[in-house]
Amino acid sequence: MKKLRLFIPLTKPLQSGLLLATGIAGYMSAHTPLDFLVFLAMAASLFLAISGSTILNMWYDHDIDARMRRTQKRPNASGELTRTEIFRGGMFVSILGIGWAVLIHPLYGFVVFLGWFFDVVVYTLWLKRRTCWSIVWGGISGAMPILAGRVLAVGQVDITGLLLAASVLFWIPTHTLTFSMKFFEDYKAAGVPTFPSTYGFEATRAIIALSSIIAAASIGVAGVMIGVQAGILRLLIVLSSGLLLLSFTTVFRPSERVNYSLFKYASLYMLAAMILLAI
Repeated sequence: MKKLRLFIPLTKPLQSGLLLATGIAGYMSAHTPLDFLVFLAMAASLFLAISGSTILNMWYDHDIDARMRRTQKRPNASGELTRTEIFRGGMFVSILGIGWAVLIHPLYGFVVFLGWFFDVVVYTLWLKRRTCWSIVWGGISGAMPILAGRVLAVGQVDITGLLLAASVLFWIPTHTLTFSMKFFEDYKAAGVPTFPSTYGFEATRAIIALSSIIAAASIGVAGVMIGVQAGILRLLIVLSSGLLLLSFTTVFRPSERVNYSLFKYASLYMLAAMILLAI
């Protein structure tokens, strides 16, 4: 049991939970009669696939985590779990989640697999240590859960699903780039290329502002296409205004406090927006 508990932080519960929330929002966005058993199977399979990919990230990045102060105590960095144990656990959870997803619906399972593939193979194994642009491919992975949920609900990839995916894809730079600025020295010590280390803080802030605009616009258009009520649409506009205000403040009045506030708000913004879209 102790070994199993050590796997919990390797799944990054808050991050995986937020991605699961986007998948649920994608499923609920179709506003079709809820099949509770299908809904539970989707939530379980998606969470397992996301968790499995995250565990495998931790397996491969054990050396990076050991060099970064904020991650040195993770079981993969501290040696509490061996690399073999982490790899086997990550593969088992991944296969269970993806296999279950395929059994639920082949196209849904394929989208779930694409999310896993872009995260583990393209982002982590191939690009993360080579280029700061790896976050684009990591962003594609992060956009797959909401697309997968939408695909399961409507049986196909549609424009609304792609807009929902775009909203997450362009939200991710707001989340990750503010994080990479906050922990700039950690990433530098670990030798991981980031936008701040490659292009500087000013350019990074401009990218954050631009991505926030696209993310907010994508959510708004998707909300209109879904047919959300006027009151909910107004709430989405208010939430998006807060995101844009903080994003532009980081450009014109940058400070560590504003950067950290944007990092925190971005997560709350996405969770709140997903809840509103699901309603």
